[in-house]
Amino acid sequence: MAAKKWLLSIAAASLLFVHAAPPPASASSTPYESYNYNYWEEAVPAPAAYIPDRSISGVDLGIGDFLEPSDMVAADSGLIYIVDSGNGRIVCIDDKWNVRNIFNGFDNEGKADGFKNPSGLFVDGEGNLYVADTDNGRIVVLSKEGDLLKIIDQPKSDILAADFKFVPLKVAVDKARRVYVVARGIYEGIMQFDGIGEFIGYVGTNKVQRDYTEYVWRLLSTKAQKAQMVLFIPTEFSNIDMDSKGFVYATNIDPDSREPVKRLNPSGEDVLKRFGYFDVSGDIRFRIAVGPSKLIDVKVLENGMYSVLDANQGRVFTYSDEGDLLYIYGGKGNQTGTFKTPVAIERIGDKQLVLDRGRSQIVVFKPTKFGSSVNEAVKLHYNGEDKLAVPVWEEVLRMNGNYDIAYIGIGKSLLMEKRNGEALAYFKLGMDRDGYTVAYKRYRRELLKEHFGTVLTVLLVIAAAWAAFKLTNSWRRKRTVIMSGFAPQNVKEDKAP
Repeated sequence: MAAKKWLLSIAAASLLFVHAAPPPASASSTPYESYNYNYWEEAVPAPAAYIPDRSISGVDLGIGDFLEPSDMVAADSGLIYIVDSGNGRIVCIDDKWNVRNIFNGFDNEGKADGFKNPSGLFVDGEGNLYVADTDNGRIVVLSKEGDLLKIIDQPKSDILAADFKFVPLKVAVDKARRVYVVARGIYEGIMQFDGIGEFIGYVGTNKVQRDYTEYVWRLLSTKAQKAQMVLFIPTEFSNIDMDSKGFVYATNIDPDSREPVKRLNPSGEDVLKRFGYFDVSGDIRFRIAVGPSKLIDVKVLENGMYSVLDANQGRVFTYSDEGDLLYIYGGKGNQTGTFKTPVAIERIGDKQLVLDRGRSQIVVFKPTKFGSSVNEAVKLHYNGEDKLAVPVWEEVLRMNGNYDIAYIGIGKSLLMEKRNGEALAYFKLGMDRDGYTVAYKRYRRELLKEHFGTVLTVLLVIAAAWAAFKLTNSWRRKRTVIMSGFAPQNVKEDKAP
């Protein structure tokens, strides 16, 4: 009886110990599931790359609630600008979350002027503000002190319709001071203006995937039926950003597009690298009731990386310059770290910021050990330091043994060091067929070169042995023939009288 009580006591203590054990760090620190996709396009669990740090509202800043904020920009100076659309103002804060300035009006040739539902902003290297003043139909350019420098309003051009109305939504500026504008109702591409504000054309027109069944049906339809059919028109761009080389990154909101993210060169050609397992398009798997990702913003990061914001699922997808999906974070919800209506993404230092219009606040994310390691390894690879990236990739694999990109990264480093045999194994683990093919060809050539003398000697010996065998065999046959030819004659001669 005493033994039974003792066993029950041990069992109860064990249950208490298990109940008191804390959950995994990733589960307790993130209100969303962390995952990535493997080679077979299956969603697999992964360590969280970014976790929520804090959220900041207008009340926290002491300036009252934000009202339907629509954009956010982190300038090179470290200042953060929030487009507070509903309040018609631009709020400037520093990285310590102190309000530095509020732009809610400006002097326009001696008259007080202001914004009406601004929805986009860009800050150039000199700190000048380019504001997409949407409902006023213009781009307002202010100095960092808030003085009016220029206004770009209704453009004039032969390629624009007579009833065209300029409604700018988003804006970006390159180093040559060319202004790129995403405008409402414009399907020809991104509007481009020169340094003095003159309209010079479109760049980056979205391609349309035609439904040829509907096209044939259209040819056979009446005018009334044709009027009810969907027109084959490109979709609008949703947002733009500029990298340090002057390339324009742009997103569009077409759910059927296989290229919802573009990187446009000065000629307007899409040069985005897409060497990953699958398309650069956000979620690969999704519920039919929810639908595919709707990418509404893009932020260019360092070392060729970039993040895109999915308004549909409230998630952030980060890619390398080669198109590999590095990690995913975020989601829809009411907890800190999830969003109601996310509209913009930015970066300051090693942290990422997401502006949530639905909850009128900024959510700050900080990298985990896993996220920092991935970023560091990608940085080293991007800068050509693959050998230094190997120990970092190995650290990543210790945290996530299913991270295919790490295997491929190590394989590339081994390939650079001409360790082709070892590279083969890593490319196989990472399911990189192209890398495996290159490593295999080099390894085969290496083996042939290394053992060429031995192989050649063996072949020569085999050839000599075969020649000797053939020669000996031929001699034996001739001797047999000769002997068989003379023997009967000799016998006859012996029997002659």
